[in-house]
Amino acid sequence: MYILTFIVLLGAGALIKTVIAVLNPKDLLEYVEAGQGKKTLQINSYFFVQLFLCGFFLVSSCIIKFAADWFSSERIQRNLESERREMELQFLKSQLNPHFLFNSLNNIYSLAYQKSDKTADAIMKLSEIMRYMIYESNTPTVALSKEVDYLTNYIELQKIRFKDGAYIELTLNGEIDNQKIVPLMLISFVENAFKHGVVNDPAEPVKINIIANQKILHFSVINKKNQQNKDAQGGVGLTNVERRLQLVYPDRYKLNVVNSATHYTCELMIDI
Repeated sequence: MYILTFIVLLGAGALIKTVIAVLNPKDLLEYVEAGQGKKTLQINSYFFVQLFLCGFFLVSSCIIKFAADWFSSERIQRNLESERREMELQFLKSQLNPHFLFNSLNNIYSLAYQKSDKTADAIMKLSEIMRYMIYESNTPTVALSKEVDYLTNYIELQKIRFKDGAYIELTLNGEIDNQKIVPLMLISFVENAFKHGVVNDPAEPVKINIIANQKILHFSVINKKNQQNKDAQGGVGLTNVERRLQLVYPDRYKLNVVNSATHYTCELMIDI
């Protein structure tokens, strides 16, 4: 269909220009050649010349049109993709906050039900955590030091609810104060350790290690598995965070999860 249309337009254009030339031969067909005087261009030669010129302009116009449409389509596609990614990130983040809040409120409810003296401290820690989640994490990136403070507050909040004590070893190395990270990226790994791991064994504490330099963030969590914990919903947080990693750090992260018979290890490396 397109080829037929092109041929019709090409022939019609050349024919119209040839008819005009026949009606105005002095202006369009006659020419002066040096040393030979005035000459008249043959109609068939003129037709083929116009056929070539019309073809050249039609092809050029089509190329320009297709190129303009392609660039416009690519720009629209990029904008749509960017909007889709942003909407998905916001959706994943909205899932994360209620998930964490639900667990924390359950912990505080247990303390309040037991009339524990730790209830007020737990509410204060939760207030500090929610302040960070609501007011400080609404930017593409935050200081890694703030994310670490957030993790520390979360750990302290969790420690309050363990009567037998919670044993956590948090190790920080490198340039923690000078790096940035996408907010709320690490919390799910720590939350998973508390939810499914053994945290009250002083011989095998939960080990959280953060190492940062100018190029790489290395984060790992190792915890002893709670053999009695059969909660199948534990993977929600990690599935969420891995999807966020794919969106905000494409080809810039490595996530290694080892689920052995006795221990659970999450190791994350991000090119920051």
